[in-house]
Amino acid sequence: MSYQPNKPPLWPQAAPSAVSLPQRGMRDGAHGLSIPAGAAITGRQSQQATELAQRYELLERLGVSTAASAHFDELARDMAEKAGFLYGFVNLFLEEQTFVGLHQPPADSGYVIVGRTMSHDHGWCPEVVARKKALPLHDVHASPRFSGNHVVDAVGIRSYFGAPLIHESGTVLGTVCVIDPEKRPLSEARRLRDIVITAGTQVMNRIAPAPAPAPAPVR
Repeated sequence: MSYQPNKPPLWPQAAPSAVSLPQRGMRDGAHGLSIPAGAAITGRQSQQATELAQRYELLERLGVSTAASAHFDELARDMAEKAGFLYGFVNLFLEEQTFVGLHQPPADSGYVIVGRTMSHDHGWCPEVVARKKALPLHDVHASPRFSGNHVVDAVGIRSYFGAPLIHESGTVLGTVCVIDPEKRPLSEARRLRDIVITAGTQVMNRIAPAPAPAPAPVR
């Protein structure tokens, strides 16, 4: 699929080295969704702001950077190659979806080259975060619920497999996912789902490694 330069880019083409949190409008807490001044805050917006603050607090406590990571880029590449997909992402849900790990085709491949952030309104990862379960879409057009999406229209994506990044505290930090312009056979769905679930486990082991077992008592 060739990139159409007259279409607005889905993602910024230049990625910052770290996430910049804009100070505009009204904010709920130290870290929260940007809400225009004077706008009424809905129950859902309040919940989203609370969840976002919890993510920031947990990431800070764990010492996890929100900058792009060579380690997570490599993990995204490995996940995409095992699945046979063009794109792979390690995605933290901050003020925007933030790809701390990213694999994509070469710049001269003719495919869309993406940046490191995307709106919460786009893609299927928001569904994964909300349901706290893996989402296997071998063909996004097989379900009307998932076919009407900006990623489908702008990039022509036909298949998506994503899994949540859930800390032992229950906080959902984000997702791992792969996407591709080609649909996949339904018979491949379980294998592809298992690939992204395994990658999610690897990310969480990196973010929050299990404590070393206590040494056995000397007898």
